[in-house]
Amino acid sequence: MKLIILTFIFVTSLFGVNLNWEHNYYQALHDAKEQGKDVYLFIGADDCRFCDLFYKNTLSKKFVMDKLKENFIPLYMSRDQHKIPNRFERYGVPRHYFLTPEGKIIHEDRGSREPDGFFSILDEVDLKKED
Repeated sequence: MKLIILTFIFVTSLFGVNLNWEHNYYQALHDAKEQGKDVYLFIGADDCRFCDLFYKNTLSKKFVMDKLKENFIPLYMSRDQHKIPNRFERYGVPRHYFLTPEGKIIHEDRGSREPDGFFSILDEVDLKKED
């Protein structure tokens, strides 16, 4: 029980106020429309070592988050805590979806990435948006 509580506190602090993640899908779409950005949806789980690694190795880096926030509204949804729309896969986390402000999927991927690998995904998203 202690481990569950500590995991909840850890995940909440990771994806909470410190990084300014949105947790409501519809609010993220609204914010994206208002700010002229796309949405980065990161789906994880409360007890997911690969999600924790992705945060620790990539999302905790200021230069990564600064780059991400230039063009995206960051949206984190835990399959254990949030109501994730049915059209998104909840398993095989971490999952990454890049969406237009209307919710259309630009690109999807999964797995933990180091910063360089994550930047490669962002480059792929840019290429797909140009098509």
